[in-house]
Amino acid sequence: MRKWYFILLAGVLTSVILAVVYDKTKANEEETGAYLYVSPNGSDQNEGTKEKPFRTLAHASEEAAAGTTVMIREGTYHEILEVKHSGTDGKPITFRNYENEKVVISGESVADAKYETPLIHIHDKHNIVISGLTIQDLSVSSEGATAMGIYVSGSSSHIAIKNNHVRDIKTKADDGNAHGIAVYGTGSMKDIQIEDNTVENLTLGASEAVVLNGNIDGFTIAGNVVRNNNNIGIDLIGYEGTADKNDYVRNGVVENNTVYQNSTYGNPAYGDDYSAGGIYVDGGHSIEIKKNTVHDNDIGIEATSEHKGKYANAIQITDNKVYNNAYTGISIGGYDKKRGGTSNSLISRNIMYRNDTKGLYGGQLLLQYDTKNNTIEKNILTAGDSRLFIGNDFTENEGNTVNHNVYHKEADQDGVWMWKKNEYDSFASYQKATNNDSKSIYADPMYRDEDSYDFTLDPDSPARPVIE
Repeated sequence: MRKWYFILLAGVLTSVILAVVYDKTKANEEETGAYLYVSPNGSDQNEGTKEKPFRTLAHASEEAAAGTTVMIREGTYHEILEVKHSGTDGKPITFRNYENEKVVISGESVADAKYETPLIHIHDKHNIVISGLTIQDLSVSSEGATAMGIYVSGSSSHIAIKNNHVRDIKTKADDGNAHGIAVYGTGSMKDIQIEDNTVENLTLGASEAVVLNGNIDGFTIAGNVVRNNNNIGIDLIGYEGTADKNDYVRNGVVENNTVYQNSTYGNPAYGDDYSAGGIYVDGGHSIEIKKNTVHDNDIGIEATSEHKGKYANAIQITDNKVYNNAYTGISIGGYDKKRGGTSNSLISRNIMYRNDTKGLYGGQLLLQYDTKNNTIEKNILTAGDSRLFIGNDFTENEGNTVNHNVYHKEADQDGVWMWKKNEYDSFASYQKATNNDSKSIYADPMYRDEDSYDFTLDPDSPARPVIE
């Protein structure tokens, strides 16, 4: 009995010692600057501790060194956060909200600018984390100005933008520009992470809600909600002259995002066009777009290049749910012969369901100008009111393989397929004339619950052996 008493006593003493050591370590970290605190009730003459916080983000940014976490207390900050220093490998500089407190960086008091105006700016920095902040209420009225929630530029690398809420960033100019989150690799960038943010209610003009542009090699855009914006949701761009070399976004993943209600209709820069992609690759290379839910945009997912002779290349569009988009579900190729195209890409295991809601004859899958050596397989397509499954009004369509797909057959409703400008009103005539889809089927895939957009297949679905 005495032996167990001493073991118990030793355990209690060990726990007490560890707790004391932990408290001292935490205190030492705060004293040595591993944590800095900012509060609307603080002062920049303070020490930056929890008890004596700084007042401004600007001062905290000046004081933050590698390994520092800037804890921002609840309140609204009417200032621009310019990140002044870089972190190092394993020791990033982090700006985040304290615990679950609501931190707002507001642009309401920012003077109307003539040039680029971000609320958070990271230029030529590395190993930076921005997390847990609400960035809102910034507007510009000049056509030469660009309003931005978060702007990463230059040769910045190892940047993480996570768990933020970006909203109500706008241009008031008819031909103006705005972004929610913008990353412009004018120099060489690597390892950009944009994860679990909400980006909404933006007035974008000719620009995009979330954009990566230029010399960016390696990125993740995952778990974000991008909604209710008046232009493109997520855009990955190349060949616009942003960088002197390697001027295209590449080697990245766009996954598990929910992207909806992004439309140019009524945007003064576009008028009555329905041209906003939920997810858009414009000249990017080697990009995976997978497991996203994309609905009620103008175009669901699009991959091409807007620059003649350039391509969206090696794009994998897989396992996405794409439904109720105004023009088409998934589109590849340039919208006219002055554009580039799409090559060596894969469209597989996607659900394309009742897109073309505005009757624009884009169908569920659209092949436009200059598509070559792409594979389209193991998808399930359900036509909308136009009854068009595949649209292809260009003859510049070569080396594309279309097979092992499921086209949803519905009672008393025939489907339409278009290939190299020729239209076919039966599946058999389309197969025979094009040599496409020889191992595909025209049948009811037997979704479990179409009304709630649950596209799980019934166990007895005839689609299973085709797409698995």
